[in-house]
Amino acid sequence: MGVNEHSFWQDRSVFVTGATGLLGSWLVTELVAQGASVVALIRDRIPFSLLYANGLNQKIASVSGDIQDYMLLERTLAEYEVSVVFHLAAQTQVLVANRSPLSTFESNIRGTYLLLEACRKHPLLKAVVVASSDKAYGSSDHLPYDEETPLRGQYPYDASKSCADLISNSYARNFDMPVSVTRCGNLYGGGDLNFARIVPGTIRSVHQGKAPVIRTDGTLIRDYFYVRDAVLAYMMLAERTVTGNRRGDAYNFSSGTPLSVLEITAQILKAMGREDLRPVVLGENRGEIKDQWLGTAKARQELGWEPRFTLQEALSETIDWYRDYFAKTEGTLDRAAVVA
Repeated sequence: MGVNEHSFWQDRSVFVTGATGLLGSWLVTELVAQGASVVALIRDRIPFSLLYANGLNQKIASVSGDIQDYMLLERTLAEYEVSVVFHLAAQTQVLVANRSPLSTFESNIRGTYLLLEACRKHPLLKAVVVASSDKAYGSSDHLPYDEETPLRGQYPYDASKSCADLISNSYARNFDMPVSVTRCGNLYGGGDLNFARIVPGTIRSVHQGKAPVIRTDGTLIRDYFYVRDAVLAYMMLAERTVTGNRRGDAYNFSSGTPLSVLEITAQILKAMGREDLRPVVLGENRGEIKDQWLGTAKARQELGWEPRFTLQEALSETIDWYRDYFAKTEGTLDRAAVVA
């Protein structure tokens, strides 16, 4: 979508944390396309991030630092006269969280309340959208999750998201702050270079003519949510937070089509014309909830939101992105693909 003078985002000052990640880089891309003035918090420079690969970093302001640096956050909001904040910065890898819970809690919990405290003191603030996760719900016998499902994450990553989610609601309710929360399924799309994830890992294996390796037993059920749909959902929620004066609302966003790991793998094999490759299943299920998927009735009814892309369209675009990427970088990535 291109810039137009009637865009809600035209010339609006927007602060994005976690801007080098999969969602962050696609979000910044769309915000810039719609005319926003973006300032991004960047802890590590990741050369293969879309933020740099597309030259997008030349079109935005960037602040180097960590989400746990309170004075940096307060200064950034003030100096750039920020109106809308998208808080995406987090340690997002479940296996890393299991190995390193302390750094996960520091980033995901402390980073969230420090940002919200800086936002509380910022007089120009119109909206904060905080990225939670379907993992915040923890394990439940009642599926799909709706927004009234209790938050009771048990594993380190899940617990960190439950805490950040509750803290966001506390700031919204107690301090009358325009904070909204997103709870999304597993994101995928071009630009995700974490090949331990099921979608990019499978695509790379198939591109190399190898059978994909599935770390679990393949029966885990998840929502697989295309990143471009997620971007539009985040931006719609931010706009509604500003115009609808929302306080503390949380919304599930997902494709609405839960799939097992084996099923999403089969869809990728079909899309790439390699159904002859049979996945290698390791059966190593540890530290993960078995089945999770989200109900999106609230977002559809209150926001008028719905996903734009079918699974086939999303996978086609994603596969095309990786084929182009591999053609440019062949031989530079040769680690074995062991996926979720």
